[in-house]
Amino acid sequence: MLCFSQNQNQSMERLAFSCLFLFISLLAFADAGSIGVNYGRIANNLPSASKVVSLLKSQGLNRVKVFDSDPAVLQALSGSGIKVTIDLPNELLFAAARSKSYASTWVQKNVAAYHPSTQIEAIAVGNEVFVDTHNITRYLIPAMKNLHDALVKYNFNNDIKISSPIALSALQNSYPSSAGSFRPELVESVFKPLLDFLRQTGSYLMVNAYPFFAYESNSDVISLDYALFRENPGVVDAGNGLRYFSLFDAQIDAVFAAMSALKYDDMKVVVTETGWPSKGDENEVGASIPNAAAYNGNLVRRILTGGGTPLRPKADLTVYLFALFNENNKNGPTSERNYGLFYPTEEKVYDIPFTVEGLKNYHDTPRVPVSGNQHVKAPVNGGGGVSKSTSGNTWCVAKGDAGKEKLQSALDYACGEGGADCHPIQPGATCYSPNTVEAHASFAFNSYYQKKSRAMGTCYFGGAAYVVTQPPRYGSCEFPTGY
Repeated sequence: MLCFSQNQNQSMERLAFSCLFLFISLLAFADAGSIGVNYGRIANNLPSASKVVSLLKSQGLNRVKVFDSDPAVLQALSGSGIKVTIDLPNELLFAAARSKSYASTWVQKNVAAYHPSTQIEAIAVGNEVFVDTHNITRYLIPAMKNLHDALVKYNFNNDIKISSPIALSALQNSYPSSAGSFRPELVESVFKPLLDFLRQTGSYLMVNAYPFFAYESNSDVISLDYALFRENPGVVDAGNGLRYFSLFDAQIDAVFAAMSALKYDDMKVVVTETGWPSKGDENEVGASIPNAAAYNGNLVRRILTGGGTPLRPKADLTVYLFALFNENNKNGPTSERNYGLFYPTEEKVYDIPFTVEGLKNYHDTPRVPVSGNQHVKAPVNGGGGVSKSTSGNTWCVAKGDAGKEKLQSALDYACGEGGADCHPIQPGATCYSPNTVEAHASFAFNSYYQKKSRAMGTCYFGGAAYVVTQPPRYGSCEFPTGY
């Protein structure tokens, strides 16, 4: 029989209470999501791979995604306990699709040589293949199958999953979320076989989602609080009555809805890229350190405290922040070089936590109220008669060089929250042909512009649109000049 003094009893009671509290805390976060980070290296001033591994461990980041399979990086990660997603670059898809031998050799050199000491948990086959200008989409599924066969050969197929990150531009519709659907030309040729493969191999769909692009293009009507996970009245999905309090959740649920429409309700999603730039060009609205800190900090809290999306409340997400460092050799606008959580010196660009423990002392700094139209607008129903007014002599069209991702994001907004009449660009309708993002975006931008009485600033869409004085010509489509 064990006997304790009164002090000992009190100590045991405190210990028991502490253990109970810890147990309850663990239960609360047992089913929560997971945070990882993208480790890009398009720069000439980054620390060594071994220093990067030390940095990841010091920040409690136990998942990392790389955009290749660099030997120095994989060797540095050996024995670290950090789970790794490696990438077969787009330029290797053709070789991996054409030859089982090539795929097997690639797995031997880039996986078997390191795993399991380096904990490779997934292979991303390509990245945003559908928006690659080299027309490599047809190689995606064969490459994935050949790589999977190689994993089976090495008995790695249970440890390592194969998928391919898609951009949101792969969606035909993303607003409202309940109407999410994949682009028709990709459904039979790519998405059904892709989702079949993922289901059969126990894998998941990789998705790159950037609320920043949608906000940047439509900052006059999309609430910054809605984009940054801050308190806001929310947006009700007219299709299912669910209320959304963040643009991120709405975007992810559009992907879930698109999969459900094809009868893949059981498919999981991993968000392989999301982030917010801390600096941008003058026309990159919203790119700032405070906004980047708010987006990523509040996203970490949103993911680590558990709970799924409104459409999939039990779908706890794994999310990879983009990116670990600012990368000074990246092309494009200023924002492309300023998505980093850290400077190359390993100093934080802004201070946010990456762990449940770190969240205890985390507080988002509320933004200073600004003037302007900063509220969440409910969608405006399209339709109504089109008045071919002879007094209207300007139209709004898409900039062809704005890029598909930016155009698609702005198109989604115009047809959704913007209230543009997009019925004519639906399959089978009068302006569906030509079926290009630029043509469809031009029609939607113009509809929005005309509905807003051609007011100043209504043909901007984050720099993706401009005003013309001659009637646009896309096939036989006739653009309205008033509603």
